[in-house]
Amino acid sequence: MTKTRAIVVLAVLAGVLHASEASAQPSPSCTISATSVSFGNYNVFDGIAVDSTGTITYTCNAHATNITISLSKGASSSYNPRIMVKGAEALAYNLFTDAARTSVWGDGTSGTSVYSRANPPNNGNVNLTVYGQIPPGQDVSAGTFSDTVSATINF
Repeated sequence: MTKTRAIVVLAVLAGVLHASEASAQPSPSCTISATSVSFGNYNVFDGIAVDSTGTITYTCNAHATNITISLSKGASSSYNPRIMVKGAEALAYNLFTDAARTSVWGDGTSGTSVYSRANPPNNGNVNLTVYGQIPPGQDVSAGTFSDTVSATINF
């Protein structure tokens, strides 16, 4: 069976893409979209981490099975930590599959996890929470830091 991949760009999570295969029989099809993980203001003097969430929503037809959803490294060279940038400055953060923020959402390599589901619901939206966190104690200047992460659904 041929695997198909759809990629959505997340402005630390945002975008939509639809992918399908053409064949004589009904082919597997999935769509994916996302909402941004927006951390708001980061105070360098706070001693606590800043948490936020975003959402990935996917829909697959009955022919899509054994799906996985992975997230890219974004601007980072590794998954742990990911970085948001403002000019030459970097602010470390990460994205997780769990509310405890212990399982880094990546591509399944380097100790990261992916979302997987053998039999997704037929034509039903599935909402996945993306848990984000900025660790405390990072000495950065005021301003807007950003990153672009891609979410990929394989089916």
